[in-house]
Amino acid sequence: MIAIVRARTLHNLRTGIADAEAATEAARSEAEQRRQEAECAIDSAIRAETAVDELRAALARATADAARLEGELETLRAQSLLDTEDRQALRMLLRMTRKQNGPADRVYVLFHYGELHSVHATVDAAEAAAEAEGAPRSGWTAHTPGAALPPATEVLWRVQPLPLGGVR
Repeated sequence: MIAIVRARTLHNLRTGIADAEAATEAARSEAEQRRQEAECAIDSAIRAETAVDELRAALARATADAARLEGELETLRAQSLLDTEDRQALRMLLRMTRKQNGPADRVYVLFHYGELHSVHATVDAAEAAAEAEGAPRSGWTAHTPGAALPPATEVLWRVQPLPLGGVR
């Protein structure tokens, strides 16, 4: 069968085919461009997810470090308070030592039934020496100045302060 087609129709058909091929090529090009954009978006999403995971891990480490450092800070604060108390106690001991290292104006004599037993720098040292010899830990009384002392032979242990010579 032979068909007769006018030149104008033939031209329109050829133009239509060319337009369709151009549209198809444009659609392919646009589809390829969209596919590349999708791949880029997927890569970006993967990188973002990896970055989020890394940031979460870094946050967990930072939180653990902060908790550890907070514990260390509490320990250091407590240690600082103890150090301050220690320095205060040392200062007090130093003051007491300096006071005691001054020239002694008296000694404390320990008597046992009126007989000289020992001589000490402090009342506490004299009492400790008597306790080491078997004296009771309690019952020590202070002598009132000016009051009469009981006879020495009647007192088991007696500590008596005596002024040192030359000191008034």
